[in-house]
Amino acid sequence: MNRLKANPYLLLTLTALFWAGNMVMGRGIRADVPPIALAFWRWTIALILLAPLALPQVRSQWRSLRAAWPTVVVLGLLGVGCYNTFAYLALQHTTATSATLLNSFIPIATIAFGFLLFGKRLSRAEIVGVMVSLLGVAALVSHGSIDTLLALTLNTGDLWMMAAVTVWGLYTVGLQKRPEGVDPMLMLAAFTVVGLLALTPAYLWELSGGRSINLNPVSFGGILYTGIFPGFLGYVFYNAGVAAVGPARGSLFIHLMPVFATLLAAVFLGERPQGYHFVGIALVLTGIFLTTRRQAG
Repeated sequence: MNRLKANPYLLLTLTALFWAGNMVMGRGIRADVPPIALAFWRWTIALILLAPLALPQVRSQWRSLRAAWPTVVVLGLLGVGCYNTFAYLALQHTTATSATLLNSFIPIATIAFGFLLFGKRLSRAEIVGVMVSLLGVAALVSHGSIDTLLALTLNTGDLWMMAAVTVWGLYTVGLQKRPEGVDPMLMLAAFTVVGLLALTPAYLWELSGGRSINLNPVSFGGILYTGIFPGFLGYVFYNAGVAAVGPARGSLFIHLMPVFATLLAAVFLGERPQGYHFVGIALVLTGIFLTTRRQAG
């Protein structure tokens, strides 16, 4: 873990890999696992994994955590209670392609909130990098066709995804205000508890409406995946990466999600990459390079 912490860009890259699988999985098991149920059990699994790492820190750091309770509550509601729940609701009604495209506006939302709330500004090279990377995302999800991109229309799922993008941008910017002197695992566990408290009544409402999990090997494996990789490891890595490089650069790695989705489809589904895949991947990587090179230099 210490070696991973030394390379925040690797942490952010792995996060994008885990979250790319999350989008595909959330869409794939939507008929067997209702959206709020998936969010609830994802975070329950993540909390179980976090508990052994967080509980030893409670006694020594409880005072610092309690003093920052408003920040903990807000970040827990945004990052745990809302974002993934909104994304899973979106995937009930829209395609993974549309969800991935809209999700790729997270860096822009993060930059906008960073400027509005904290006066953060990007250099010209960083702005160009974000735009080039976003162009690469558009090339990937549109299959290189302008007509396909223009034909995309907003539906209920897309509106849920836009809400998810908004809350994640606020969460990423808000990480700058996380309480100091609190162990990252304890802090994430606190966020998770807040999120689960918010999700519990929504989950009970979903159950009362007759929507329950159809448990089978695929749905069970999907729930485990979302809890272990996108939930537990993804948030640990993302929070650490953003703490090291800042919200604007950190959120840009979200653009790697469609890149990884393309590669995963080629490896596991036998989908042969086309020319537009290579163009899109090259643009995404170029944009990330332009945005991060100034810090590395």
